[in-house]
Amino acid sequence: MKKINIIYLLPEFKGASGGGKVIYKHSIILNNLKKNISSEVLHLKKKFSYKFKTSLSKKFKFLDDKKAGWDGTKMRVGKNFVPDKKWFKEEIYRKTNFDFDSQKDFVVIPEIWAHFAEDLKFYKKKINYGIFVQGFYHMNSSNEFSKLKKSYENASLILTDSVYSIKYLKEMFPQQKNKIIRVNFSINIKNIKIKKKSNIITYMPRKLPAHSNLLNFYLKDLLPKSWKLVPLKNISQKKLIDTLAKSKIFLSFSNFEGIGIPPIEAALSGNKVIGYIGGGGMEYWKKPIFTKIENGEIRDFGQKILLNLYKDEKIWLKKTSSQRLRLASQYSKKNEVLSLIKLTNRISKLF
Repeated sequence: MKKINIIYLLPEFKGASGGGKVIYKHSIILNNLKKNISSEVLHLKKKFSYKFKTSLSKKFKFLDDKKAGWDGTKMRVGKNFVPDKKWFKEEIYRKTNFDFDSQKDFVVIPEIWAHFAEDLKFYKKKINYGIFVQGFYHMNSSNEFSKLKKSYENASLILTDSVYSIKYLKEMFPQQKNKIIRVNFSINIKNIKIKKKSNIITYMPRKLPAHSNLLNFYLKDLLPKSWKLVPLKNISQKKLIDTLAKSKIFLSFSNFEGIGIPPIEAALSGNKVIGYIGGGGMEYWKKPIFTKIENGEIRDFGQKILLNLYKDEKIWLKKTSSQRLRLASQYSKKNEVLSLIKLTNRISKLF
């Protein structure tokens, strides 16, 4: 059977990216899946002249191109970029050139670069490609809708990781609905811990900082002195896991996302999760662990927190154990692998 190489396009990440981590993990799994399947990640960045021009355009509006979205023809390979070794112990194979073989390569483009398929003329060059939509809210990668539409129409497959995004894709591109395939991500349950709980409320301030600041202000004199709000920022993954393991409540400020991963990790760590669903989170946002707040309803947010303060963590953990087990199963490594097997079967038929 012919060897097929699945190549993921990604930008060079300065910091951690949830979507990027999912793609790295998928690439690792694919390389260990079948003998006739291999996978690489091709990191791209702007050519120097293009980066200089776009930097100037931010300062001087008269240089603005008026065409939203990076130009795929003005990207170059980040040959020296290596993903943070703290993210994964396994080796991530990197592609170091911009050459594609139409006989064996399947290119996966993130939705933030969907229009690159047209920029780089993949369809005309008979290069099979898919677009990975990890969030509907990032699909408008260019304001040239005709180019975007062609990119999705000419894609061999459209990948996505949530029921929420599948619904949007089928409504926007009904003629392409048979191309849509779900690929799962997983939460590494081995890394999740539940320790003796303290009266701690955790949140990520980088998510909608204006909202979290207003909520802090609202709770200033209302939150009992025995409780404290702890922002999760500039901390290691180990510190993050340890803090979630000790906290009782996690505040979700998910916004315009496919599926927010931090609320799932917080829930599996024994937290009540209160806040915004952010879109795709609707598929797991169920009581009693999850409490929904409409975006911007700061007073309701604050009142729900005050109503959900609790003392006996043993009762809470026992009451919600079965829901956490279902959540862990829903985002398990097994489901992730099975979805990638289905993906490789679909890709194999293209060749």
